[in-house]
Amino acid sequence: MGIKSFMGKRAKQTKGSNENITVADYMSKNLTTFTPDQSVMEVMNTLIKNRISGGPVVNDKNELVGIISEGDCMKQISESRYYNHPMEDIKVEQHMAKNVETIDGNMNVFDAANKFLESKHRRFPILENGKLVGLISQKDVLKAALELKGQTWK
Repeated sequence: MGIKSFMGKRAKQTKGSNENITVADYMSKNLTTFTPDQSVMEVMNTLIKNRISGGPVVNDKNELVGIISEGDCMKQISESRYYNHPMEDIKVEQHMAKNVETIDGNMNVFDAANKFLESKHRRFPILENGKLVGLISQKDVLKAALELKGQTWK
């Protein structure tokens, strides 16, 4: 006797069902990015102006080389004050996270939610052919959940 599903036979999924809701459907494509040679002060101004907590660092070919966050900037403030170094001279490449975890744009958005929980990251970049094409944040996953709540959750 084979394995039986208690769910019964399922209809073929249609576009818009939560099985097909991907990271690419909810990722931000209009990104604020930084370059390795920018000053950390410039990054801090951009984070505050755009009300974001961090962003990807890309080279001139739009390839991801790191991520810089508010926390990275906070560390720099502390070190600059302690060592009495001018912040204008400190570059992004000295303080960005270089080992960046990315996720696939085709991943189900709820699987992405689990990745956020497991990793404690606030954002994941999405690459296509080595180029940065988007970024998904925890907030984007929450938006997806709220939109789907009306369709599927009682």
